Amino acid sequence: MILSSKNLARLGLRYLPFADAVSEDFPLRQLLRLSLFQVSVGMATVMLLGTLNRVMIVELSIPAMMVAMMIALPVMTAPFRALMGFKSDNYRSAIGWKRIPYMWFGTLWQMGGLAVMPFALIVLSGDQTLGPTWAGEALAAAAFLMTGLGIHMTQTVGLALASDRATDETRPRVVALLYVMFLLGMGVSAIVIGWLLRDFDQITLIRVVQGAAVMTVVLNLVALWKQEPMNPMSKEERSTRPPSFGDAWHDFASGGQAGRLLAVVALGTLGFNMQDVLLEPYGGEVLGLSVSSTTMLTGTWAAGALAGFGLAARWLAQGMNLYRMGALGILSGIVAFSTVIFAGPMGSAVLFFLGAGLIGFGGGLFAVATLTAAMSLPAEGKAGRGLALGAWGAAQATAAGLAVAIGGTLRDVLNHFALSGAFGKGLETPATGYAAVYHIEIVLLFVTLMVLGPLVRPQDRNYPNGDSSAKIGLADFPT
Repeated sequence: MILSSKNLARLGLRYLPFADAVSEDFPLRQLLRLSLFQVSVGMATVMLLGTLNRVMIVELSIPAMMVAMMIALPVMTAPFRALMGFKSDNYRSAIGWKRIPYMWFGTLWQMGGLAVMPFALIVLSGDQTLGPTWAGEALAAAAFLMTGLGIHMTQTVGLALASDRATDETRPRVVALLYVMFLLGMGVSAIVIGWLLRDFDQITLIRVVQGAAVMTVVLNLVALWKQEPMNPMSKEERSTRPPSFGDAWHDFASGGQAGRLLAVVALGTLGFNMQDVLLEPYGGEVLGLSVSSTTMLTGTWAAGALAGFGLAARWLAQGMNLYRMGALGILSGIVAFSTVIFAGPMGSAVLFFLGAGLIGFGGGLFAVATLTAAMSLPAEGKAGRGLALGAWGAAQATAAGLAVAIGGTLRDVLNHFALSGAFGKGLETPATGYAAVYHIEIVLLFVTLMVLGPLVRPQDRNYPNGDSSAKIGLADFPT
């Protein structure tokens, strides 16, 4: 039997990854094109948290405390994600666009911050002949704030636009695809930027960072092209007063599940992310792994996260309840941190890498579940999807920033006391601080399970992706 070209095209489309995320009004080519905004956000995230972090400390000899303060600035803008999402829900333009204007201005903020960044960092390093002595700090702070604000605005409104275009059936797979594109943007950007900066000098730094600024505009322009229909509004419609943010937030928070969901997001993110700056040092200091070996941890974590995203898309397509799936992600995280802890006394690199992969897997399931639940929350009233997604992003990003700071601080403080003999001879080892943080993360994940428990109610017909026949759920746990 000879297949026609049309049948071959259908067969190929069927087996493409995330081909089941498409719908009649949101074809695959438009979905993939829109997902490019996640690539630009991933690139900027790598630049802020990875490349520039190392460049400032090593090549530019900027004090680590100053570097930490600069990297913390984008986290300070994360709580404004809810306001940005709300504004995009209610924006009234003459041509009817709501999301695209905010995504465009987010792109400009992101591009502007990266464009200023290399010059600000060079001045911050002390290479300055004119101007006040505080110019470097002011310029660097402005650059980090602009980039962080752009990232938060672009990602929040972009997710809201994707949610608007997706159907109820395809929305979970769309979420998983957008997460994969974010990871892809981070992975490819890390490789390319690292290769370009292999021979470091100030001119190369300027070219690379400003090249990333240009790529931000190019990727986001391609992503936004013809993604939101123009529905012209009359002057009378535009002059009507939109609801206030306070009223909309009250509607959102009074929905019953919203407050508990945000608490779950914040606690779960704290539980999963306190290890962000500790896994590689743990592998080197406790297990004696080489730099090249610990560098592979990021790839192992990303592979686990991709597996979690793919499995999440499959389970949600089968109708699995979102909160049950989030609970499975949390349970995977508990197993993961237990594995990492046991890897130390057993001296097993295999267990260590297995634990890192499970952290990515559990975190992936948890992130997709909670984000899809946030997309499903506001069905009526003054609160829209932009506000819900902004609130999710604010809780997630703020908790992630706090987790990194708390994890690193706890490790340093506890190791100081442990190595001084304050905890006894048995704990006088560098592994003590790391293990303590991992145990705290396990406790936080158990607390997250307890907070999540009431959201899984088989008798509730309105919970997201409701399927009371699912076999594993928190309703069966003594929470």
